[in-house]
Amino acid sequence: MKPLAELPPDVARRVRAVLTDIDDTLTEHGRLPALSYVAMERLKAAGLLVIPVTGRPAGWCDLIARQWPVDGVVGENGAFWYRYDDAARRMVRRYERPDRLRAADRHRLDAIAAEVLREVPGAAISADQGFRSVDLAIDFCEDVPRLPPAEVDRIVAIFERHGASAKVSSIHVNGWFGTHDKLTTSLRMLSEAFGFDAAAARDSVVFVGDSPNDAPMFGHFPLSVGVANVRDFGDRVPALPGYVTTQRSAEGFAELADRLISARS
Repeated sequence: MKPLAELPPDVARRVRAVLTDIDDTLTEHGRLPALSYVAMERLKAAGLLVIPVTGRPAGWCDLIARQWPVDGVVGENGAFWYRYDDAARRMVRRYERPDRLRAADRHRLDAIAAEVLREVPGAAISADQGFRSVDLAIDFCEDVPRLPPAEVDRIVAIFERHGASAKVSSIHVNGWFGTHDKLTTSLRMLSEAFGFDAAAARDSVVFVGDSPNDAPMFGHFPLSVGVANVRDFGDRVPALPGYVTTQRSAEGFAELADRLISARS
């Protein structure tokens, strides 16, 4: 990982979209500070698309799409994308799994949840589970004492034993049925909502994140950035970002925003 200061200004100037994780990238200790909110506003004012790409639930994403200074949001690790159409005053929602499959998936995920709670003492269903429409989130450190990495791996193994996908964030293990992830749905949203072929123009997108579930994004986008706390995961991130900020979490995100905006001006 190169220091963000080594990102060439001419490369930064070509960026058209900023995709960003939320937990421990925009937030600090579970809170969204003014620093991150202002940074998003500044990026939008500079003409950039701003799209959070998160494991957080549908209920939260509805609010984010409506009220944050963003162009849309990808939620539940790629289960859907939402975008609020200000002109039409309506929410546009696109899901990766049809309704009939999501209903069947929920029964299978309920069985996995019971198994995790039985086999991994200290794990808990995430407090935001009631706002989720597709996936199952297991809390290993947000509202419970932090579990050791080996126990987190056990949770992942239980999901995979049932044929589900599982990704580790900085706070949860998220599991779901289907082939979607943060990357596939981000690319689809950029194409469907904005006519932007991000697969062909990878060097015009920046992704910034901090944890193992961001690895598909880190691996795809040459201009991927980790806030400094990405180093906390050591070798548990399968694909590392190309650049890393000097600051952690929200301050790292603001550092990236400053770099992109100064290059454009």
